Amino acid sequence: MSISHPIGDMITRIRNGQNAGKEIVSVPNSKLRAAVLAVLKDEGFITDFRQENVDEKRTNLVIELKYVNGNGAIQEITTVSKPGRRVYSSCAKMPRVLNGLGIAIVSTPNGVMTDHKARLMNVGGEVLCKVI
Repeated sequence: MSISHPIGDMITRIRNGQNAGKEIVSVPNSKLRAAVLAVLKDEGFITDFRQENVDEKRTNLVIELKYVNGNGAIQEITTVSKPGRRVYSSCAKMPRVLNGLGIAIVSTPNGVMTDHKARLMNVGGEVLCKVI
């Protein structure tokens, strides 16, 4: 089965898992998904993630969700760029999420990073998602 929007699928699995109170969520592995999860881990929205072999050819990313006082660390996570409408932003017009309280995850020529780091490095790119 082919997934038309892998990042949107991963974000939906994380959101649904957190709403259901799950400890872990599993998604198919890819370099882009791993890079987005590394940003979420660095920013403190998830506890950890790791690779797990499903069989000889397939691997999954197992995501450990983070909870604070019984509530999910991620209050809201939404996809910005979609297959039908890609959203690109220059460094000067990089979106601010809740005036800096949240983050936007951006795919730049220098790798996947937060909007704040992209502004510091003076690079733009595709805005993948917003996390509060």
